[in-house]
Amino acid sequence: QVQLVESGGGLVAAGDSLRLSCVVSGRTISANTIAWFRQAPGKERQFVARNYWFGRSPDYGDSMKGRFTISRDNAQNTVYLQMNDLKPEDTAVYYCTTLIGAIDYWGPGTQVTVSS
Repeated sequence: QVQLVESGGGLVAAGDSLRLSCVVSGRTISANTIAWFRQAPGKERQFVARNYWFGRSPDYGDSMKGRFTISRDNAQNTVYLQMNDLKPEDTAVYYCTTLIGAIDYWGPGTQVTVSS
């Protein structure tokens, strides 16, 4: 059974950094594309970043470019999201996800709160 678990969220001040982790079990990620999304209260889920397994450069949402970096460690079956220069508008629950076959797998999410 495939499971994704996010961690690393917390309460930080504007301008601080956080690194989120997404540990995948039940499936090796070496041949899977992994993405991060986020959802703030009362807002739609928003694309954050995507890391491709086949070497293509990552994609980022417009407001994340230059501040966020997605990476992976296949040996640890983990995908990371380094977030720098955090802003109050980055406050949200952050989710990682992967598509295997016809099924989208999602983690439970980790809360990131950025105070002004």
